Amino acid sequence: MSIAQAVLNYDLKNAISNNRFVGLWRLMRGFRLKYFGAVVSVGISAGAKMVTYMLLRYFVDSYFGESSPTVGLPLIALGFVGLALIEGGFSFLSGRWAAQTSEGTTRRLRNYIYDHIQHLSFKYHSGTSTGELIQRSTSDVDAIRRFFGDQAIGFGRVVLLFVINFGALLRLNVQLALVSVVAIPVVVLASAFFFRKITKAYEQFQEQDAVLSTTLQENLSGVRVVKAFARQQYEIDKFEKDNFEKFKRGKRLLLMHSMFWPVSDVICGLQILLGYYVGATMAMRGEITVGTFLAYMGLIVWIIFPMRNLGRLIVQISTGMVSYNRVMDILRENREDLDSGDVHPAGPPRGELIFQNVSFEYEPGKKVLEDISFECQPGQVIALLGSTGSGKTSLVNLLPRFYDYTSGQILLDGVELKRYPRRYLRRHIGIVEQEPFLFSRSIRENITYGVGREVPQEEVEAAAKAAAIHDVIQSFPQGYHTLVGEKGVTLSGGQKQRVAIARTLLKNPRILILDDSTSSVDTETEAEIRQALQNLMKDRTTFIIAHRIQSIMIADLILVMDGGHIVQCGRHEDLLEQDGIYRKIYNIQTRIEEELNKEIASAG
Repeated sequence: MSIAQAVLNYDLKNAISNNRFVGLWRLMRGFRLKYFGAVVSVGISAGAKMVTYMLLRYFVDSYFGESSPTVGLPLIALGFVGLALIEGGFSFLSGRWAAQTSEGTTRRLRNYIYDHIQHLSFKYHSGTSTGELIQRSTSDVDAIRRFFGDQAIGFGRVVLLFVINFGALLRLNVQLALVSVVAIPVVVLASAFFFRKITKAYEQFQEQDAVLSTTLQENLSGVRVVKAFARQQYEIDKFEKDNFEKFKRGKRLLLMHSMFWPVSDVICGLQILLGYYVGATMAMRGEITVGTFLAYMGLIVWIIFPMRNLGRLIVQISTGMVSYNRVMDILRENREDLDSGDVHPAGPPRGELIFQNVSFEYEPGKKVLEDISFECQPGQVIALLGSTGSGKTSLVNLLPRFYDYTSGQILLDGVELKRYPRRYLRRHIGIVEQEPFLFSRSIRENITYGVGREVPQEEVEAAAKAAAIHDVIQSFPQGYHTLVGEKGVTLSGGQKQRVAIARTLLKNPRILILDDSTSSVDTETEAEIRQALQNLMKDRTTFIIAHRIQSIMIADLILVMDGGHIVQCGRHEDLLEQDGIYRKIYNIQTRIEEELNKEIASAG
């Protein structure tokens, strides 16, 4: 990580605050001076507007009243033009600087959120839907952008307009000034009331929007399953149900908005009518000049309607506050420290592993593994066999420290596993998962993913040959540069798994984990992969999770698991002599193969 990136992460980490306004202020680090310039520009623009009405008063009273003009018409006209230019120019600068602040801040925030999500633990990702994370990283961040670019600067504009124009009204006539603000407390109270209502309604709306995003994301990801089972109507009904719930919550949110605007319009309209009536009466009585009344007519509008907009901004600011909290909920999650650990070996591990009474639980009180003990020498092959949910995958997930065991010890080369940094472990442990994931990139990019260096084509092809996929790739029109679809949908299940195996082999890890990696290939292809892996497993500690006995017969140690316990362990020949789960599985699979061979022979 670069120094600049480290400073950036530190600044944004400090933006996490229980006080939302403090947190938003911290987010602007590096843009505060520009944002201050935007606020000052708003003040200058508001001041120019106020001076325009004061100049109008002078013009009317001097040329149409009893006072004698001391300034010529050309100069007054030039004054109006100059004030308009000042007002427009500084209004432009205010919008520009506010936009630069909002876009720059949210761009940095998006980068940090993405970086933060990448470093969150497996436990967090397994308990959080993808749609929820996408919603908070896009829609909620955009609401924060609008807060900086429109709402916060608009709030400052309203305050400055009120202060400047109210000060001008006090200079015109104190009585008129006081009459002009009678309704403002009512507008503020109404805004505060709707602020609370809309905050809750918007939060519920965003939550349902995330649910809808999750439904859509899952449906698009599993579109092949939907079509295969002809469940289109079921998915349509499910989406319609979630969409209708979003519609109801959105309607309630809009109802809150629609109730606020008529109320504020009536209050502000009555206030202006009251001001005009009092001002006109005073002008007819001669208590104020016509020019003063005309200036007052303009100034009161720039007091009342900004206050009306203040109510709108307060209501809209609530959405920014809700979105800030939703984003901070992600950032408050502890990052997975990849570099924590006091042991930093210079080279790769030898691969000696000792499990001593290891237990693990995802949730307190619910053990997934209990009292797991066995030893593995460097270069040995350890096979895990058992029913679904027996704890096989959970056991191997402890090795790269995706999760940390809750009790017992795991020793790697004689050193407690938790003393090694996660980054070191994951650099030297290769995994081929049960459901391989391929990116929407070329086959070559998928194979070289994670190597972290420029890989010669010869090495790529060697890994592909070892995984029995080279000939298949060569048959494609563009060879290794063939683009695969999202999640590798353009490849068959067996082809995807072999590409994933090639990716892991190219990494050349010292510890290899094959999590049922041959489950989607045919028997002939499995035999090819198994034969290739026998050479590649040499001097490499390998863990194999499989359901086929043929895939694990070569293992130096076979662990039979059931209910989070090791119920049998030993070599293939030893386990066949024992009366247990292993022999039962072997007999079943052997009988099935014999019956299948008989059917093939009779059909041939």
